[in-house]
Amino acid sequence: MITQPNLDPREAVYVARQPILEASGNVFGYELLYRAGATATSCDDSRDLAAARVLNDAVLTLGLERLTGGRKAFVNLTRQLLLSDLASLFPAPAVVLEVLEDVEVDSEVTNACRHLRDQGYAIALDDFTPGTGADALLPFAKYVKIDALALSSSERRRIYGSLPRTITPIAEKVETAEVFKAVQDEGCRLFQGYYFCKPATISAGAVSARRLAYARLLAALNKPGVGIGDIEDLIKHDASLTVRVLRCINSAAFGIRREVQSIRQALVLLGLEQIRKWASVWALAGLNDGASFELVTMAILRARSCELLAQDVKGVDNTSEYFLLGLCSLLEGMLGIPLAEAVEQMPLSATVKAALTGTRNSARAVLDAVIAYERGEWEEAGTMAERASIAADRLPAAYADALKWARELSVATAAA
Repeated sequence: MITQPNLDPREAVYVARQPILEASGNVFGYELLYRAGATATSCDDSRDLAAARVLNDAVLTLGLERLTGGRKAFVNLTRQLLLSDLASLFPAPAVVLEVLEDVEVDSEVTNACRHLRDQGYAIALDDFTPGTGADALLPFAKYVKIDALALSSSERRRIYGSLPRTITPIAEKVETAEVFKAVQDEGCRLFQGYYFCKPATISAGAVSARRLAYARLLAALNKPGVGIGDIEDLIKHDASLTVRVLRCINSAAFGIRREVQSIRQALVLLGLEQIRKWASVWALAGLNDGASFELVTMAILRARSCELLAQDVKGVDNTSEYFLLGLCSLLEGMLGIPLAEAVEQMPLSATVKAALTGTRNSARAVLDAVIAYERGEWEEAGTMAERASIAADRLPAAYADALKWARELSVATAAA
């Protein structure tokens, strides 16, 4: 008798992702962050094989396509994982195997990297510093990661100059727009960090009329008593938004089996609460004109995760408020104005406004738990979940659901 593996996406699989971006803001790939379970805070040698199985199960359960949208997946390897040959379980074209900086480089590690390179795997060296044992792995590497936070500009330039032309450097821990500009000027073309969540400049200049229209739509969608007719009127006066709505509604993300021919028909089929949510996403996509589309994807992912977790928060009757909480958490980066100023222009509830501007309420704890989880900050995520009275194992389940949902919606929104 053959037992089939349990591929239930509701399993507590602890996998998050961090984007690796091109200078344009387009996503090149995602580093997958993982741990063995709810109580694990690190992945030492005694847990390596268990962690590898969890990662493998997570990839099988969630699917690389859902996790990365067809882009490169960077997977961390410790020494034990590297030598165990478990890395060969992953599809070579889709996965970059990242050798961690604390791996002791000897003949066994060198041979393992050579073998994986010969099998068609791309190798990345994490936190690379010349003059260490990692130099021996350069002939097999395609990428090296350089800590932009810990190294000065001159130190980074020296590393860039020492690399063979066949190797692409990745600046990691790019936390601010200033650091992003510096490493870009130095010649780096791939970046990892949280800089894209912040505006490059804070300006008091006027927001374009088109973006103001989307901001007004986003605000109007959440006014008490708004009806289907009001939303239809708001949408149909913008031709591009009308096209976006119809294309998205007709996509697989909405599960409607027949084609929708009009805005009114779409609203009736979906219902008021659903269309308020979707139209908020479309308005947010419009606000994001000129910024990285990854911001929209991340905002949608946060929104869905917050909404799902809100189901477990005592006293929350309207989980759509938490959807907006996650959705609006990246308005600063999209509009290029301070978050407090952006939030003030939105008729959000007092609880959500307070959470977005930093008040430590239960809504903020939910948002912080989601942000910590997406960054792989497991202990912080668990602490914030506990503060909101949410079981820690709800986070991976909600994130897995949100990944699938956000992936489908992002594809539909991008096509519109």
